[in-house]
Amino acid sequence: MEKIDTAQAKAAVLTAALPYIQDFKGSVVLVKLGGSVMEVEENLESLMDDIAFMNATGMKVVIVHGGGKAITKAIKMSGHVPAFVDGLRVTDEPTMEIVRKTLNNVVNPDIVARLCNRGANAKPLHGNWIFGAKKIAEPDRGYVGEVVRVTARAVVEMLDAHIIPVVTPLGTGVDDGHLYNINADYAAAALAKELQVRKFMLVSDVPGLLKDPEDPQTLLSTLHLGDVEKLTSDGTISGGMLPKIRSCCDAIRAGVRKVHLVDGRMAHSLLLEIFTREGVGTEITE
Repeated sequence: MEKIDTAQAKAAVLTAALPYIQDFKGSVVLVKLGGSVMEVEENLESLMDDIAFMNATGMKVVIVHGGGKAITKAIKMSGHVPAFVDGLRVTDEPTMEIVRKTLNNVVNPDIVARLCNRGANAKPLHGNWIFGAKKIAEPDRGYVGEVVRVTARAVVEMLDAHIIPVVTPLGTGVDDGHLYNINADYAAAALAKELQVRKFMLVSDVPGLLKDPEDPQTLLSTLHLGDVEKLTSDGTISGGMLPKIRSCCDAIRAGVRKVHLVDGRMAHSLLLEIFTREGVGTEITE
C-alpha cells in the first residue's frame, strides 16, 4: 500500500505540472549557469536533470555558461594571480588563453556530455561564433568585451532541430578580430534579447538578491527596475551581483518577458520555477 501511495503522490505532482508543460511547450527558455554551483557535483547533476526534463517536455532550452571558479583555479595553477574590477575579470593575453581553454575544452564539453547522458541532444556552440564584441575601455581590464552584435542563426537552427545549444561567453572583436572574454551574465542577456525568450533564468550559488548577504531571510522575491539605482547606491547590489542585475534589467527593457535569479543549490530549482505557481528566487520586473 505504501508503494501505491508513493506512486500516486508522484502522479499527482505530474498532473499538477501538466498546465505548465502545455503552456511552455515550444517556448524558448535561456538558462545561464554560473557560480560555485557548477563545482558541486550534486547541484550540477540536479540542474542537468531539470534541463533534460524541460527539453523532454518540448521546451527549447538554450544554455549560456560561465566557468569562473574553474578559470580562477586554472589561472592560479599557471602561477598568475586572478584580478577583478567591478565584478569583471581582468584579462591580459595569457589569461585570455587560459579562459578560452577552460571554457571550450573543460567546462563546455562536461555540460554537453552530462546532458547527452540523460538522453538530451546537446551540442557545443562557442560564443565567438555568435557574439561580436568591443573592448570595454574604462577601466581597462585587458581583453574584456561587451556584446555589440549577436548572430543567432546557428542557435535558432539548433533549437529547430531539437538540439540544446551550450554556449560559451566568448566574443570576436568587431574591430580587431581578437578573442574577448565576456561576462557570462552579459552574454546570456544579449542572446536572450536577440531570441526574445519566454524566460531568462540566471542560476548561481545565492538564493537571489538579498538585502543582507549574510541572511537568506532577507531575500527580495521581486525587484522592480526603479529600485535598482537605490539598491546599488546603498551597496545591496554590489560585486558579482552588479553585472547580473544589470544584465537582467537590460533584458527586461529589451522585451524579455520574465527574468529570474535562481538558487542552483536548491534541488530542482529550475523545475520549481517553471512548473509551480510559487516559484523561487528573485523575479525582476518593470
